[in-house]
Order: sequence, then structure tokens, then C-alpha cells
Amino acid sequence: MYQMTVGQFKSKFSEVLMKVLKGESIGITYGKNKKKVAALVPYQNLKQTKFKIGLLEGKASFKIHSSFKLTDEDFLKS
Repeated sequence: MYQMTVGQFKSKFSEVLMKVLKGESIGITYGKNKKKVAALVPYQNLKQTKFKIGLLEGKASFKIHSSFKLTDEDFLKS
């Protein structure tokens, strides 16, 4: 994986994007210590993990009564 600083990434964004389109992965480093903070990888190489949303799915349920009304303003205030 090729490494570059945030500054290099910003100044060469189009070139970096072309490398990614060709299948390369790019590591982004930050600060004086060049701490690794991000990786830009081709989308087809991205590991997509499927996970279940909702810990209580199938174990609990809820129903909203038809007379329940909450305006956007009330929702934002709560």
C-alpha cells in the first residue's frame, strides 16, 4: 500500500483517484509522526460485512397508536 501525507493527498487528489481506479490502495498519514489515519481502497476490494440491525429483532415489538402525533418542532425540542 502506497503511503502519503494529508497535504500530498489534497494536492494530488485526481492522481490518487486514478491510481485507486486502477486497483491500488493508498494509505493517508497525518501529523509530524505520520500517524496512519485512513486508507483509500478500490470499492470492489472493500469488505462489506452484513450485520443485523436491532438487538431485539424477533424478541420484542412496538406499536404506535394511530392518534399519536408529534410535530417536527416537538421532536427537535425533545
